[in-house]
Amino acid sequence: MVRAHIFFSGSVQGVGFRYTTLSFARQFQLTGWVKNLSDGRVEAMFEGPRETIEGLLLKLKEQFGSFIRGQHIEWLEVRKEFDKFSII
Repeated sequence: MVRAHIFFSGSVQGVGFRYTTLSFARQFQLTGWVKNLSDGRVEAMFEGPRETIEGLLLKLKEQFGSFIRGQHIEWLEVRKEFDKFSII
C-alpha cells in the first residue's frame, strides 16, 4: 500500500477530469480525493496498491491524454486516513 500525491497540468479543468477520476478511483477501490486548483491544475491524493494507482493513471491517460501536459507524482507512505474517494 502506498500514497500518491499527484499534480496534473494542462487543460484538465472543465473537461470532466475530476468526475472521471472519482469514477475510476471507486472502480479500483482506491481512497483519497481530487480537487481543482486556482492555477488551472488538478491535485489528487490516492491511497492503495501502487500497481492499482498506476493502472488508474493509465486509464486517465487513455481518456485525457490530449488534455494532460504534465503529471508530477510523489510516492509516499500510506497513512490510511481516508475511507473513500471524493471530490473536494
